[in-house]
Amino acid sequence: MRFGATDLDESEGAILAHSVRLPDGVLKKGRILNSDDVARLKSAGHSEIICARLDEDDVPENEAAAQLASAVAGDRVKAQAPFTGRCNVYAEAAGILRFDSGSLSQINAVDESLTLASLSDFTRVEKGQMLATVKVIPFAAPRHVVDAASNIAGEFGSLFRITPFKVQRVGLVMSRLPDTKESILDKTAVVTTDRIEHLGSTIAQEIRCDHTEAAIGAAITELLGNGCTPILVFGASAIVDRRDVVPAAIENAGGTIDHFGMPVDPGNLVLLAHHGDVPVIGVPGCARSPKLNGFDWILERTLAGEPVTPVDVMGLGDGGLLKEIISRPQQRASDKEMVSAEVPKIAAVVLAAGQSRRMGKSNKLLAIIDGKPMVRRSVEAIIASAASPIIVVLGHQGEAVKAALDDLELTFVENPNYGDGLSTSLVRGISALDRSSDGAVVMLGDMPAVKGEQIDQLIAAFDPVEGRGICVPTSKGKRGNPVLWGQRYFEEMKNMAGDAGAKHLIGEHEDDVCEVAVDDGSVLLDIDTPEALTAFGGKEAQA
Repeated sequence: MRFGATDLDESEGAILAHSVRLPDGVLKKGRILNSDDVARLKSAGHSEIICARLDEDDVPENEAAAQLASAVAGDRVKAQAPFTGRCNVYAEAAGILRFDSGSLSQINAVDESLTLASLSDFTRVEKGQMLATVKVIPFAAPRHVVDAASNIAGEFGSLFRITPFKVQRVGLVMSRLPDTKESILDKTAVVTTDRIEHLGSTIAQEIRCDHTEAAIGAAITELLGNGCTPILVFGASAIVDRRDVVPAAIENAGGTIDHFGMPVDPGNLVLLAHHGDVPVIGVPGCARSPKLNGFDWILERTLAGEPVTPVDVMGLGDGGLLKEIISRPQQRASDKEMVSAEVPKIAAVVLAAGQSRRMGKSNKLLAIIDGKPMVRRSVEAIIASAASPIIVVLGHQGEAVKAALDDLELTFVENPNYGDGLSTSLVRGISALDRSSDGAVVMLGDMPAVKGEQIDQLIAAFDPVEGRGICVPTSKGKRGNPVLWGQRYFEEMKNMAGDAGAKHLIGEHEDDVCEVAVDDGSVLLDIDTPEALTAFGGKEAQA
């Protein structure tokens, strides 16, 4: 890749290295310069610009990031669409993240142009949580580098996988001494039930008994006979030795002690044992509290079916200090915009209420293209994307438009004021969204060439914290539709009027606008006239 100052006369087709503010707008970093861009730069007084040009063996940043992300994504793991050389990897199920940390280090050692950052091995994750991110540092990476890194991941079939939590019938034993308060056992049962159910399992049977070897051993035997696995034992007093009451009771019931103690605080006094294939865990007293402790790590692995060996336990000291101390307070999130480790929840608003006056007497949304009404093609593109829920705003010939979308999982809202302009439909659609949506894709009903993957590109680019709160698709340097708007703009959008939509908001928030280049001109194509419909291969609907 060639990088540096370039004469404007030689810059067409090059990648802009830094954003440039011009009197009529901003050319964003990463933009592939076209002839109009060059002319604008010259008019603003520039004679050269810092650009990058790719060599024949270079892989563009998005393509390189997508290739490596695809190579590392294994069972129940999905790579999102790439953007600005980054491709995030997410969990498709709740469970335990597993990967070979040595291979991750090998990938990062291939070349400085490729980086792969992830959560730790054995991290408990939720469905939709970000697991890792691939970032290409320059605007491209050499082909041999991308292939070498991908091959390292391929040695395992893939690098990252999720071991999902299994639905298990857990047995719970709680012992008591003469002065043990029943309320303590009640609270322990509630906290433990919450822990178990959050991981997808249930407590099938609970036994409270005296704190003696015989009583605890009998309880374990009863739970084994009823098919409980794993079995959790809360002793009335802490286990302090392998020969204490709880481990002795486990052995009396026919079990075997595997390991006692753990380099995690709180949670040091955990006991690992087994009876045949059933794990039996002596639970430390700190687990009576819902706060994170070492027992959580053992329980998560156990309920995912991951074996926990003494070697595993003794390796947990790195990061095993879980207490909040003065020098390491917990980070408090801002009440404003926060970085989320999960895929943003993006809804969609389809504007399908217009009168299509330029089309003549027929409603363009009902025009037939490849055997389907135009509006259905537009909506099916959103359904093929990650956007959900989908709000469709109806107005002119609303019943007919709704019928064209029959059997699709959509929410319909009526706009009785559709004759007053596009903004009235946008206001109705945005107002119908619930507060859980981080943003919304606003889609015109007359854009039959847009594809689901292009909408996913907008969603992948969306990150309000990094200044990408409005994501606009571009083709050949021109901005098109649909546009993804962050939630922070919804209130302004509800106050719009006229037929211009939200274009003026893009200008008012230019610093938050992110341009997302797509592969074709589909984002520029909306069909308004009979001639445009015919050129696209469609035909007017029969009256």
